[in-house]
Amino acid sequence: PRPEGLAQAFTIGADFIGDDPVALVLGDNIFFGAGLPDLLASAIARPSGATVFSYHVEDPERYGVVEFGEGGRAISIEEKPTQPKSNHAVTGLYFYDNRVVQYARDLKPSPRGELEITDINRLYMEAGDLYVEQMGRGYAWLDTGTHDSLLEAGEFVRTLQHRQGIQIACLEEIAYEQGFISADEARTRGEMFKKTAYGRAILKAVSLVSHA
Repeated sequence: PRPEGLAQAFTIGADFIGDDPVALVLGDNIFFGAGLPDLLASAIARPSGATVFSYHVEDPERYGVVEFGEGGRAISIEEKPTQPKSNHAVTGLYFYDNRVVQYARDLKPSPRGELEITDINRLYMEAGDLYVEQMGRGYAWLDTGTHDSLLEAGEFVRTLQHRQGIQIACLEEIAYEQGFISADEARTRGEMFKKTAYGRAILKAVSLVSHA
């Protein structure tokens, strides 16, 4: 298949998705924040519907913008509006129930010839099933889609890792903290890469939790 927009991911991946709910994250987005696992868990806990994650920005006219009411239910969503109804930009992270596959199959291309993720979100909103989780203070949302923004993101990650001695997005550390792997499994992975900062970060994380 040729590229036909973000929503095409659900038709291409339909067999893999099966009857399950599904998450979509854009590969050029970086999310950082201590409370992120709780936000994700809140979205996962919803028995049905879709969840988008919003981020407060100063220049909402550059983004897809969502307006929401009581209970975090979305009431409007617009793409790069000239008069934004809120300052909450829609980030590149989405959670959907299984209806998304059929929604994507039924979707018609937009004027620019793509199957738009905003149109998927609008279908859920019109059904009263689009919810918003806010990334508030203490979160960072970085888009690395340009050379400048990629450099900015790299500097952000480098600064945090250098000053705090932590490793951002250390998969083994995350898996260990979430209970997906044991301390011994994490330690084995750390030993494999112990000559690198990444491996040392795994060993440090296991040690800190073990002595907590």
